[in-house]
Amino acid sequence: MASPQGSRAPLEFGGPLGAAVLMLLLPATMFHLLLVARSGPARLLGPPPYLPGPEVLWSPQMLLLWFTWLGLQAALYLLPAGKVAEGQELKDKSRLRYPINGFQALVLTALLVGLAVSAGLPLGALPEMLLPLAFAATLTAFIFSLLLYLKALVAPASALAPGGNSGNPIYDFFLGRELNPRIWSFDFKYFCELRPGLIGWVLINLALLMQEAELRGSPSLAMWLVNGFQLLYVGDALWHEEAVLTTMDITHDGFGFMLAFGDLAWVPFTYSLQAQFLLHHPQPLGLPMASVICVINGLETIPTATGRQLLVSGWWGMVRHPNYLGDLIMALAWSLPCGVSHLLPYFYLLYFTALLVHREARDEQQCLRKYGLAWHEYCRRVPYRILPYVY
Repeated sequence: MASPQGSRAPLEFGGPLGAAVLMLLLPATMFHLLLVARSGPARLLGPPPYLPGPEVLWSPQMLLLWFTWLGLQAALYLLPAGKVAEGQELKDKSRLRYPINGFQALVLTALLVGLAVSAGLPLGALPEMLLPLAFAATLTAFIFSLLLYLKALVAPASALAPGGNSGNPIYDFFLGRELNPRIWSFDFKYFCELRPGLIGWVLINLALLMQEAELRGSPSLAMWLVNGFQLLYVGDALWHEEAVLTTMDITHDGFGFMLAFGDLAWVPFTYSLQAQFLLHHPQPLGLPMASVICVINGLETIPTATGRQLLVSGWWGMVRHPNYLGDLIMALAWSLPCGVSHLLPYFYLLYFTALLVHREARDEQQCLRKYGLAWHEYCRRVPYRILPYVY
């Protein structure tokens, strides 16, 4: 389908039909995981224990709590703390400016939560609120995506994303028409990318740890490992927040339902799956196995390229995307504290494998367009994409 700019942009994710399916499948999968994680059998591929009715999902109090959380993170985003960085050059040769204060937002959130808990806030009750909170986040993502789509209808052509303006409303609603939707200096996509979802994820993990301590006297070693690994990941992402300005999400993809739902709902309520599983299905874990898992998690620290040259030495001389290999090793380390008796805690590893293989294919196409013959030569010298001698 021809885009409004007159060029033909290839449709991704199966086009309009694939986008429609994903808009139904992703929320359904999230709620399925929330339900089965707390069930006795905890079967990933089995039916959920029950289907929640509207009285379980809808809660005005949880909607208010969700908007309070978003408001807090937005206020921290606007604080004049940290430096300001410039993004990549846009079609009109301009560069947008972004506040780099995500790590400060994490620290301030931790301080505020600590004060609230010391004042009597029952954070350990949060796990019982995950279903209505996830519903509030999903509803917010749909309404927010609609507003973003309507805003993009009056945006200039230079502000549109490369692939999200096909002319099909379902596909464009899903992928996002506008590349960097803003009101004044507040950048919606950049704000959602790393703030409310990632910080909310570690807060949910902490609440699950506190509830386990209330139920069993102290958190398990497995719960401590999962919380520690994932807090380290989020802290590292926010400490190096400026790196997100060069990612595909910021430079190429529009801001539509795909990223809005992913950032606001999928990340906090799905990525906390291991901690949810451990709360309801405690797993024995000894120090020797815990040490092995820590070593595996440490293998994730594979150096990544920061320049624009194609590297053919070190990790980058073995596979074209060693950073993706590191992500998969890390995902395995997050799942291993949950034991091997259930497939459910390994959903993140399975999902992330599919996500990274698909993203790697998108990366390949962009690199081919960017580097041309040089990319062909690089692929000849480095034939493996993610896993040496396998893929």
